[in-house]
Amino acid sequence: MYIEQGRKGKLGMWKYLFPPIGFLGLIGFNMLLSQGRDIETEMTQMIETFGKPLFFLLTVGPFVFFLAGLFFWVKVVHQQSIRSLTTSRKRIDWKRVFFMFGLVSLYIIVTTGILYYLYPEEFQINFEPQAFTILAIMAILIVPLQTSFEEYLFRGHMMQGLGLATKTRWVPLLVTSLLFGIMHFGNPEVAKIGPHIMVYYIGTGLFLGIITLMDEGLELALGYHAANNLITALLVTSSWTAFQTDSLLLYTGEPETGIEILIPVFVLFPIYLLILSKKYKWSGWKEKLFGSIKPVSQLEE
Repeated sequence: MYIEQGRKGKLGMWKYLFPPIGFLGLIGFNMLLSQGRDIETEMTQMIETFGKPLFFLLTVGPFVFFLAGLFFWVKVVHQQSIRSLTTSRKRIDWKRVFFMFGLVSLYIIVTTGILYYLYPEEFQINFEPQAFTILAIMAILIVPLQTSFEEYLFRGHMMQGLGLATKTRWVPLLVTSLLFGIMHFGNPEVAKIGPHIMVYYIGTGLFLGIITLMDEGLELALGYHAANNLITALLVTSSWTAFQTDSLLLYTGEPETGIEILIPVFVLFPIYLLILSKKYKWSGWKEKLFGSIKPVSQLEE
Protein backbone atom coordinates (compact mmCIF):
# COMPACT_ATOMS: atom_id res chain seq x y z
CA MET A 1 0.00 0.00 0.00
CA TYR A 2 2.99 2.35 0.28
CA ILE A 3 3.22 3.27 -3.40
CA GLU A 4 -0.55 3.78 -3.54
CA GLN A 5 -0.16 6.55 -0.95
CA GLY A 6 0.94 8.74 -3.83
CA ARG A 7 -2.71 8.97 -4.87
CA LYS A 8 -3.46 10.94 -1.70
CA GLY A 9 -2.80 14.22 -3.44
CA LYS A 10 -3.29 15.87 -6.82
CA LEU A 11 -1.80 13.59 -9.46
CA GLY A 12 -0.08 14.50 -12.68
CA MET A 13 3.04 12.70 -13.85
CA TRP A 14 4.76 15.99 -14.69
CA LYS A 15 4.69 16.79 -11.00
CA TYR A 16 6.99 13.83 -10.36
CA LEU A 17 9.57 14.94 -12.93
CA PHE A 18 10.89 18.27 -11.70
CA PRO A 19 12.47 17.31 -8.31
CA PRO A 20 14.46 14.26 -9.56
CA ILE A 21 15.42 15.87 -12.87
CA GLY A 22 16.58 19.00 -11.06
CA PHE A 23 18.63 17.13 -8.47
CA LEU A 24 20.10 14.51 -10.82
CA GLY A 25 20.83 17.25 -13.34
CA LEU A 26 22.79 19.10 -10.67
CA ILE A 27 24.70 15.91 -9.82
CA GLY A 28 25.45 15.30 -13.51
CA PHE A 29 26.68 18.87 -13.99
CA ASN A 30 28.97 18.48 -10.99
CA MET A 31 30.35 15.23 -12.43
CA LEU A 32 31.14 16.95 -15.73
CA LEU A 33 32.99 19.70 -13.92
CA SER A 34 34.98 17.05 -12.02
CA GLN A 35 36.29 15.29 -15.14
CA GLY A 36 40.08 15.27 -15.32
CA ARG A 37 40.51 16.92 -11.93
CA ASP A 38 42.34 15.59 -8.85
CA ILE A 39 39.39 15.68 -6.47
CA GLU A 40 41.34 14.36 -3.47
CA THR A 41 43.93 17.13 -3.80
CA GLU A 42 41.24 19.77 -4.28
CA MET A 43 39.42 18.54 -1.17
CA THR A 44 42.66 18.79 0.82
CA GLN A 45 43.20 22.35 -0.40
CA MET A 46 39.64 23.35 0.48
CA ILE A 47 40.03 21.89 3.97
CA GLU A 48 43.26 23.85 4.44
CA THR A 49 41.47 27.01 3.30
CA PHE A 50 38.14 26.68 5.12
CA GLY A 51 38.84 24.13 7.84
CA LYS A 52 37.03 20.84 8.30
CA PRO A 53 33.90 22.22 10.03
CA LEU A 54 33.12 24.71 7.26
CA PHE A 55 34.06 22.20 4.55
CA PHE A 56 31.69 19.68 6.13
CA LEU A 57 28.95 22.30 6.28
CA LEU A 58 29.50 23.20 2.60
CA THR A 59 29.29 19.50 1.71
CA VAL A 60 26.09 18.52 3.51
CA GLY A 61 24.44 21.89 4.22
CA PRO A 62 22.76 22.26 0.81
CA PHE A 63 20.76 19.08 1.46
CA VAL A 64 18.83 20.91 4.17
CA PHE A 65 17.48 23.25 1.50
CA PHE A 66 16.93 20.33 -0.91
CA LEU A 67 14.76 18.58 1.69
CA ALA A 68 12.81 21.76 2.43
CA GLY A 69 12.28 22.28 -1.30
CA LEU A 70 11.06 18.71 -1.79
CA PHE A 71 8.63 18.99 1.12
CA PHE A 72 7.36 22.30 -0.25
CA TRP A 73 6.83 20.71 -3.70
CA VAL A 74 4.98 17.74 -2.22
CA LYS A 75 2.78 19.85 0.04
CA VAL A 76 2.00 22.70 -2.38
CA VAL A 77 2.15 21.14 -5.86
CA HIS A 78 1.02 17.59 -5.06
CA GLN A 79 -1.04 18.67 -2.07
CA GLN A 80 0.06 15.43 -0.46
CA SER A 81 0.84 15.03 3.23
CA ILE A 82 4.39 14.28 4.35
CA ARG A 83 2.95 11.39 6.36
CA SER A 84 1.59 9.68 3.23
CA LEU A 85 4.96 10.26 1.54
CA THR A 86 6.60 8.56 4.52
CA THR A 87 4.40 5.59 5.39
CA SER A 88 1.17 3.74 4.73
CA ARG A 89 0.55 3.63 8.48
CA LYS A 90 -1.78 6.09 10.20
CA ARG A 91 1.24 7.82 11.71
CA ILE A 92 5.00 7.71 11.24
CA ASP A 93 6.43 4.85 13.32
CA TRP A 94 9.47 6.41 14.99
CA LYS A 95 10.19 3.16 16.82
CA ARG A 96 11.04 1.63 13.46
CA VAL A 97 13.36 4.54 12.62
CA PHE A 98 15.23 4.26 15.92
CA PHE A 99 15.39 0.46 15.87
CA MET A 100 17.10 0.48 12.47
CA PHE A 101 19.30 3.38 13.52
CA GLY A 102 20.43 1.44 16.58
CA LEU A 103 21.00 -1.81 14.69
CA VAL A 104 23.19 -0.17 12.04
CA SER A 105 25.02 1.99 14.57
CA LEU A 106 25.89 -1.09 16.62
CA TYR A 107 27.25 -2.86 13.55
CA ILE A 108 29.43 0.11 12.51
CA ILE A 109 30.81 0.65 16.01
CA VAL A 110 31.58 -3.04 16.60
CA THR A 111 33.20 -3.65 13.22
CA THR A 112 35.26 -0.45 13.46
CA GLY A 113 36.43 -1.53 16.92
CA ILE A 114 37.43 -4.95 15.59
CA LEU A 115 39.36 -3.43 12.68
CA TYR A 116 41.11 -1.01 15.04
CA TYR A 117 42.11 -3.94 17.27
CA LEU A 118 43.36 -6.07 14.37
CA TYR A 119 45.09 -3.32 12.38
CA PRO A 120 46.06 -0.54 14.84
CA GLU A 121 48.82 0.65 12.51
CA GLU A 122 46.20 1.75 9.97
CA PHE A 123 44.37 4.04 12.40
CA GLN A 124 45.30 7.24 14.15
CA ILE A 125 43.55 8.66 17.20
CA ASN A 126 42.08 11.93 15.96
CA PHE A 127 40.09 13.06 19.00
CA GLU A 128 40.22 16.77 19.84
CA PRO A 129 37.43 17.71 22.28
CA GLN A 130 36.55 21.13 20.87
CA ALA A 131 36.73 20.10 17.21
CA PHE A 132 34.78 16.89 17.86
CA THR A 133 32.06 18.74 19.79
CA ILE A 134 31.57 21.15 16.89
CA LEU A 135 31.43 18.21 14.48
CA ALA A 136 28.96 16.31 16.65
CA ILE A 137 26.58 19.26 16.91
CA MET A 138 26.71 19.94 13.17
CA ALA A 139 26.46 16.29 12.18
CA ILE A 140 23.57 15.44 14.50
CA LEU A 141 21.62 18.43 13.21
CA ILE A 142 22.41 18.19 9.48
CA VAL A 143 23.31 14.61 8.48
CA PRO A 144 19.85 13.14 9.22
CA LEU A 145 18.36 15.87 7.02
CA GLN A 146 20.83 15.05 4.23
CA THR A 147 20.03 11.33 4.36
CA SER A 148 16.30 12.01 4.72
CA PHE A 149 16.33 14.06 1.52
CA GLU A 150 17.83 11.16 -0.41
CA GLU A 151 15.31 8.72 1.03
CA TYR A 152 12.31 10.97 0.44
CA LEU A 153 13.46 11.66 -3.12
CA PHE A 154 14.39 8.14 -4.22
CA ARG A 155 12.40 5.73 -2.03
CA GLY A 156 9.56 8.21 -1.52
CA HIS A 157 8.74 10.68 -4.29
CA MET A 158 10.31 8.76 -7.19
CA MET A 159 9.16 5.32 -6.07
CA GLN A 160 5.56 6.43 -5.67
CA GLY A 161 5.58 8.32 -8.96
CA LEU A 162 7.15 5.49 -10.98
CA GLY A 163 4.90 2.94 -9.32
CA LEU A 164 1.74 4.85 -10.18
CA ALA A 165 2.97 5.54 -13.72
CA THR A 166 3.96 1.92 -14.52
CA LYS A 167 1.42 0.23 -12.20
CA THR A 168 4.26 -2.02 -11.02
CA ARG A 169 6.48 -2.35 -7.98
CA TRP A 170 9.59 -3.87 -9.51
CA VAL A 171 10.14 -1.04 -12.01
CA PRO A 172 10.40 1.70 -9.36
CA LEU A 173 12.48 -0.62 -7.18
CA LEU A 174 15.07 -1.22 -9.91
CA VAL A 175 15.05 2.29 -11.41
CA THR A 176 15.44 4.10 -8.08
CA SER A 177 18.21 1.69 -7.03
CA LEU A 178 20.10 2.31 -10.27
CA LEU A 179 19.71 6.09 -10.05
CA PHE A 180 20.72 6.05 -6.39
CA GLY A 181 23.93 4.30 -7.38
CA ILE A 182 24.61 6.65 -10.28
CA MET A 183 24.20 9.61 -7.93
CA HIS A 184 27.29 8.40 -6.05
CA PHE A 185 29.43 7.96 -9.16
CA GLY A 186 31.13 11.30 -8.55
CA ASN A 187 32.18 10.36 -4.99
CA PRO A 188 35.95 10.27 -4.41
CA GLU A 189 35.61 6.66 -3.22
CA VAL A 190 34.78 5.59 -6.79
CA ALA A 191 37.99 7.07 -8.17
CA LYS A 192 40.04 5.63 -5.30
CA ILE A 193 38.58 2.12 -5.14
CA GLY A 194 37.36 1.58 -8.68
CA PRO A 195 34.05 1.46 -10.58
CA HIS A 196 33.12 -1.93 -9.12
CA ILE A 197 32.17 -0.12 -5.91
CA MET A 198 29.07 0.94 -7.83
CA VAL A 199 27.75 -2.56 -7.07
CA TYR A 200 27.76 -1.51 -3.42
CA TYR A 201 25.95 1.77 -4.05
CA ILE A 202 23.33 0.22 -6.33
CA GLY A 203 23.01 -2.74 -3.96
CA THR A 204 22.42 -0.35 -1.07
CA GLY A 205 19.68 1.36 -3.05
CA LEU A 206 18.14 -2.03 -3.81
CA PHE A 207 18.25 -3.03 -0.14
CA LEU A 208 16.64 0.23 0.97
CA GLY A 209 13.98 -0.13 -1.72
CA ILE A 210 13.18 -3.68 -0.64
CA ILE A 211 12.73 -2.79 3.02
CA THR A 212 10.59 0.20 2.02
CA LEU A 213 8.25 -1.96 -0.06
CA MET A 214 8.17 -4.89 2.36
CA ASP A 215 7.55 -2.66 5.38
CA GLU A 216 5.13 -0.36 3.50
CA GLY A 217 6.99 2.75 4.62
CA LEU A 218 10.23 4.71 4.67
CA GLU A 219 10.92 4.44 8.40
CA LEU A 220 13.48 1.64 8.26
CA ALA A 221 15.28 3.19 5.28
CA LEU A 222 15.41 6.55 7.07
CA GLY A 223 16.94 4.91 10.14
CA TYR A 224 19.52 2.93 8.14
CA HIS A 225 20.72 5.84 6.04
CA ALA A 226 20.95 8.26 8.98
CA ALA A 227 22.97 5.80 11.07
CA ASN A 228 25.28 4.84 8.22
CA ASN A 229 26.26 8.43 7.45
CA LEU A 230 26.12 9.96 10.92
CA ILE A 231 27.99 7.31 12.90
CA THR A 232 30.62 6.99 10.17
CA ALA A 233 31.13 10.77 10.10
CA LEU A 234 31.63 10.83 13.87
CA LEU A 235 33.67 7.65 14.18
CA VAL A 236 36.18 7.46 11.34
CA THR A 237 37.28 9.36 8.26
CA SER A 238 40.14 9.27 5.75
CA SER A 239 41.65 11.54 3.13
CA TRP A 240 39.82 9.82 0.26
CA THR A 241 36.20 9.71 1.51
CA ALA A 242 33.39 12.12 0.68
CA PHE A 243 33.04 13.10 4.34
CA GLN A 244 36.09 14.90 5.76
CA THR A 245 35.50 15.39 9.47
CA ASP A 246 37.19 15.80 12.86
CA SER A 247 36.14 12.25 13.72
CA LEU A 248 37.39 10.09 16.57
CA LEU A 249 39.63 8.04 14.29
CA LEU A 250 41.57 8.75 11.12
CA TYR A 251 42.05 5.79 8.78
CA THR A 252 45.53 6.08 7.26
CA GLY A 253 45.58 2.85 5.28
CA GLU A 254 44.65 2.27 1.68
CA PRO A 255 41.06 1.24 0.90
CA GLU A 256 40.18 -2.31 0.01
CA THR A 257 39.88 -2.63 -3.75
CA GLY A 258 38.95 -6.29 -4.13
CA ILE A 259 35.73 -8.23 -4.00
CA GLU A 260 35.70 -7.98 -0.17
CA ILE A 261 34.26 -4.46 -0.38
CA LEU A 262 31.07 -6.03 -1.72
CA ILE A 263 30.54 -8.16 1.41
CA PRO A 264 27.80 -5.82 2.74
CA VAL A 265 25.69 -6.39 -0.39
CA PHE A 266 25.90 -10.18 -0.37
CA VAL A 267 26.26 -10.92 3.35
CA LEU A 268 25.22 -8.02 5.58
CA PHE A 269 22.09 -6.91 3.73
CA PRO A 270 20.60 -10.45 3.63
CA ILE A 271 21.22 -10.70 7.39
CA TYR A 272 19.43 -7.38 7.92
CA LEU A 273 16.53 -8.61 5.79
CA LEU A 274 16.29 -11.78 7.87
CA ILE A 275 16.27 -9.83 11.15
CA LEU A 276 13.69 -7.32 9.92
CA SER A 277 11.44 -9.92 8.34
CA LYS A 278 11.34 -11.86 11.61
CA LYS A 279 10.80 -8.80 13.78
CA TYR A 280 8.06 -7.26 11.65
CA LYS A 281 6.59 -10.56 10.41
CA TRP A 282 6.83 -9.71 6.72
CA SER A 283 4.94 -11.90 4.29
CA GLY A 284 3.82 -11.76 0.69
CA TRP A 285 7.27 -11.00 -0.71
CA LYS A 286 6.32 -11.76 -4.30
CA GLU A 287 3.27 -9.50 -4.22
CA LYS A 288 4.98 -6.62 -2.42
CA LEU A 289 8.05 -6.62 -4.65
CA PHE A 290 6.62 -7.73 -8.00
CA GLY A 291 2.86 -7.31 -7.75
CA SER A 292 0.78 -4.70 -9.54
CA ILE A 293 -0.44 -1.45 -8.00
CA LYS A 294 -3.89 -1.67 -6.48
CA PRO A 295 -6.73 0.32 -8.07
CA VAL A 296 -8.18 3.38 -6.37
CA SER A 297 -11.16 1.43 -5.03
CA GLN A 298 -8.82 -0.70 -2.89
CA LEU A 299 -6.77 2.17 -1.46
CA GLU A 300 -7.22 2.46 2.27
CA GLU A 301 -8.11 5.86 3.52
